[in-house]
Amino acid sequence: MEFEFKQIQKQDKNKVLALFKEAAEKIAKMKVDHWQYWKNPPKEKIEWVEEGISNNEFYFINDQVGENIGMVRILNEDQLYWGYQKEKAKYVHSLVIKEKYNGRGIGSKVLQKIEEIAKSDGCAYIRLDADSKNLKLCKYYEKMGFEKKGVKELPLSYYNLYQKKI
Repeated sequence: MEFEFKQIQKQDKNKVLALFKEAAEKIAKMKVDHWQYWKNPPKEKIEWVEEGISNNEFYFINDQVGENIGMVRILNEDQLYWGYQKEKAKYVHSLVIKEKYNGRGIGSKVLQKIEEIAKSDGCAYIRLDADSKNLKLCKYYEKMGFEKKGVKELPLSYYNLYQKKI
């Protein structure tokens, strides 16, 4: 499936929050306690979304006819999770693929596209995190060649930190 990234604008905030809520409901059906705060997000999470939109870090993932299939946040640095890093990297957050598109390999294709962007931007790595309680997601990233580099404790959970050399 072909797709493109489309910059998310400030007026799209409610669509972003709806995608997070939909993802949280999908994850809950799998009996995983991950992202459940997105069902009724706390103020700091809404501010995190607003900041990402203002910084032009959030993108809709749209298919070839413009239908939305998900979203992703791509950062050039990630002080909150990774702290200061010497090596140039792209940081991936909030990769959401709508449930009806599951099982088509879209998530891995999105990560491959981000890897290509990172490589063309002179990055050494792509980095991301996964809630440590979501074992299936952690195994998915490891299968894709990401190496666990540490754990970050934040108020809502513990997150495994992964990187992939490119």
